[in-house]
Amino acid sequence: MADRTPAEQALARSYTTGDGSTRFAVTELSVEHRPGGAVVLAYRLTVERAGREDERWAVTLPWEDSSFADVLASPAPDPERLQQLVHLVHALLEEWWDTKGNNRQSAKMGHRLP
Repeated sequence: MADRTPAEQALARSYTTGDGSTRFAVTELSVEHRPGGAVVLAYRLTVERAGREDERWAVTLPWEDSSFADVLASPAPDPERLQQLVHLVHALLEEWWDTKGNNRQSAKMGHRLP
């Protein structure tokens, strides 16, 4: 198994939303590189919220934006661009979390684990 790039390492870190209400505890991340710079980010995570039972989920985020292909593949990406990528992916995860109950496309991206 190849070593993870700095971008993959950064995307695999757990984080808490800006308002502090939700923590996405990443237990696994796989990155499938596709032709043309697209990737598929497959997460296994535990969503933690105060006063609620933790939920385990598997979520697949297709990433078609090839403008970050260099950041994903680089052994030393530009720190500012890396932070932009992480911010965008976190925003996608949060959008999936907030819309999965109301949006069929979002719902198809993930499923709850036992």
